[in-house]
Amino acid sequence: MANSKSAIKRARQAQKRYLHNRSQRSRLKTAIKRVLTAESPEQAEQALRETSAILDRFAVRRLIHRNKAARKKSQLARRVAALRAQASSNT
Repeated sequence: MANSKSAIKRARQAQKRYLHNRSQRSRLKTAIKRVLTAESPEQAEQALRETSAILDRFAVRRLIHRNKAARKKSQLARRVAALRAQASSNT
């Protein structure tokens, strides 16, 4: 347990940041799931644009590592491209 006034404040700030960051990471996971579960290529592309923006924003804020953001964007883009190719071959 924190003993000094400054340590008590730091603990309070850390808890506040932890809760905020946790909700932001949850928001990111939901956005990623939206890309992966998209029915049509158009929906997937729209979701990918939104998710890419979130990934970039979180990388700048250091909520996630910038390489992780780049890796996720690449993985999702490949998934959307495969969905697009699959849809065009079915038509």
